[in-house]
Amino acid sequence: MRVVEAVDLTKVYHNRYIALNALDLTVDKGMVYGLVGPNGAGKSTIFRIMLGLQRPTAGDVRVFGESMTPQRADLRRRIGFLPTNPSLPRDMTPISYLQFVGKLLGMDRGEVMIRLTTLLQAVDLTSAGSQRIDELSTGMVTRLGIAAALMNDPELLIFDEPTSGLDPAGRRQTIELIRELSGNDRTIIIATHILGDVERVCTDIGIITDGRIIHQGPMAEMRRLVRQRTLSLEVEGNIRHFEQQLPELDPFGAIRFERIGSEFRISFLGAEPIPTYVQRVLDLVDRTGVELLHLNTGAYEIEEAFLRRLEEDRAHSFVRASAWTTAQKLALPPGSNGATADVITEAIPAPDHERDGIDAANVDADLDADGHEESAHAGGDGDTEAEAADGGVLHSGTP
Repeated sequence: MRVVEAVDLTKVYHNRYIALNALDLTVDKGMVYGLVGPNGAGKSTIFRIMLGLQRPTAGDVRVFGESMTPQRADLRRRIGFLPTNPSLPRDMTPISYLQFVGKLLGMDRGEVMIRLTTLLQAVDLTSAGSQRIDELSTGMVTRLGIAAALMNDPELLIFDEPTSGLDPAGRRQTIELIRELSGNDRTIIIATHILGDVERVCTDIGIITDGRIIHQGPMAEMRRLVRQRTLSLEVEGNIRHFEQQLPELDPFGAIRFERIGSEFRISFLGAEPIPTYVQRVLDLVDRTGVELLHLNTGAYEIEEAFLRRLEEDRAHSFVRASAWTTAQKLALPPGSNGATADVITEAIPAPDHERDGIDAANVDADLDADGHEESAHAGGDGDTEAEAADGGVLHSGTP
């Protein structure tokens, strides 16, 4: 079953900044989908449209097989949402806050108490249930936000940068919690720019840049985008003898290497698993009598694959732009003054503070959850959570 499907999704602010550019995205039931891209790529804008908090300029997004609009509070009630760095009411406690969220969702008091007790235990906040929220650490606040997003046991969870601002221990705990939430036919979408988090928890990945999805597919497919299996190492001793023996590491000669002083970067072009090549290198170290100072096994292969895909997309950007310009010229009627068509297919740059449609100056009369026109709030992603509550989205914002 397809849980989310976006087709030609486009969002243009003030007819000048393209936040989403004819974007296509598909997320199937049971996936843990990592939406990965640099800051300002359009991740938060996708979520706002997906939640019905903004209208797209063009295109459509379907959630649970139905078009999401500001009027579809019934669809939003099936979604749990955690914004970036959730801003929760400082003077409330985790217990009182979850009671408040349950009341917004129309849950009866007995059901709320059973649910919040279970969730506080699940996110390891039972002992902190009576503390003021302003006394909690950033990681604890994030976990409380996750608990709030789970109050109505949603079918779809959307987490926007869930590990942002967390220390390594907090990141690890949050990722483990997300991993535990996966399964049982629940679908999770995570927006992040931290590739290590994606590799640890996601089943599928979509790479977004300049408002476009440039790659999506299983994590295994992403790994196949890696240029080659590469090891870097440093040795001392009879380095020349070691270098002369390197071609023997692959029986078919499918190997390349470069040397800078005592350091080597060895790329294996074959299909054998990386541990096999590591063992061959270690055996060669023993045979040649050199001393191994360090060995890097290429733990950042997902990052390399991600960067490679971005490089490939940038390399084709000029070709796409040129082709589009030519097509527009051919489509112009005789005697035209050269004006271009209304449809824009290449994103234009914008200052950093305008990225993702977050800044107030970029939000042009978007919608609240009831479908009314409203002016934007200043202050970032956290300002949409209260709107979400009114429309049934399980949120983590200040009431």
